[in-house]
Amino acid sequence: MTRPRSWLLLCALHGLASLLLWWSPQTVADAFTWRADSWAQHPWTVWTGAWVHLTAPHLIGNLLVLAAYMTIGWVAQPDGRCTLAWLLAWPLVQLSLLLWPEVEQVVGLSGLLHAGALVVAVHLALGRLPIQRARFWGLMLGAAVLSKVALEQAWQRPVVWDGTHELFVVQVAHLVGVCWGTVLGLATGWRARACA
Repeated sequence: MTRPRSWLLLCALHGLASLLLWWSPQTVADAFTWRADSWAQHPWTVWTGAWVHLTAPHLIGNLLVLAAYMTIGWVAQPDGRCTLAWLLAWPLVQLSLLLWPEVEQVVGLSGLLHAGALVVAVHLALGRLPIQRARFWGLMLGAAVLSKVALEQAWQRPVVWDGTHELFVVQVAHLVGVCWGTVLGLATGWRARACA
């Protein structure tokens, strides 16, 4: 049985693009950064903003999570429906942040990574991925990510200062990612079930 490659390819794209932008001149990174007041003039930033990272720990942390997602891709074998849901979440996470006026710009993969986790969690919980005890693992993954987001209380503190990494963390991007991951995971998971 061949393993679906689309999930792994999307993980690789995010990792490679993030590294390339990290090593690019600051002017290039600035041109790829999503800003709430100017994204309509620079619509590509809805996608490219996820690849911009402000500090080395920020980049390394997201690359480590991407490595975990590649492992999930190898073991749980998320199929094209999972990849489609994650692709759809990509611009929707960024655009949803316009609902919070305090969010002026967003960089990094974290919102998108939260969306990807919930897409996989939902597909596992629906029994759509070919691993043993898929429902159990889906519920565990979903509960872990939802607990993290609940502890952050992004609805009260959408943006917080992280002194350790010396950057502002847009926690509401995590919340929005979880919401879109759940919605799109259910939409593609139920659609798959209906077609089965």
